[in-house]
Amino acid sequence: MKALFAAALLLGGFGQAFADIPGIDALPVSTIFVASSGMWEREAAEDTAKSPQTTDKGAASRPEPTRGYYKVVAMRQPDGTAKIYLQQIAYTANGPALVETLELEEFTQMKAYVTDIRPESSAGASSLPGLFVTVHLKTDPAQKEPDAWTILIDELGDMKIEKASN
Repeated sequence: MKALFAAALLLGGFGQAFADIPGIDALPVSTIFVASSGMWEREAAEDTAKSPQTTDKGAASRPEPTRGYYKVVAMRQPDGTAKIYLQQIAYTANGPALVETLELEEFTQMKAYVTDIRPESSAGASSLPGLFVTVHLKTDPAQKEPDAWTILIDELGDMKIEKASN
């Protein structure tokens, strides 16, 4: 009986811990995989209609570039297949901010059953621009082994989605 009571207290504590995470309840339950990886950087566009930014000494300075990271998200559909989205997230003074979300139609057209999404490295943020993520999927739920597909974004921002060639 003591073990059951201890387990209930422990689980109740975990439930409270998850309840304290801001926004976690807003995450759709259909989200099955999320991988944050890669980085991007874009030079700040200078707006000629506005006055130039100045430093404390009064000299004009250039605007800071915009930079951030990518996030690949798989969302399960009612039929069990998944849609995969690519998001661009910007680093801001107020925390991460969504710049753009793009559905990766290549995966939607395959009617893929996503089994995993893995970044190229688990070492943290890259110092070089680009993205390399592997999506493991089945096109038939009875398929024994998943196929591997890569999402590659080069340093110029050009994206390529192709079957992995291991």
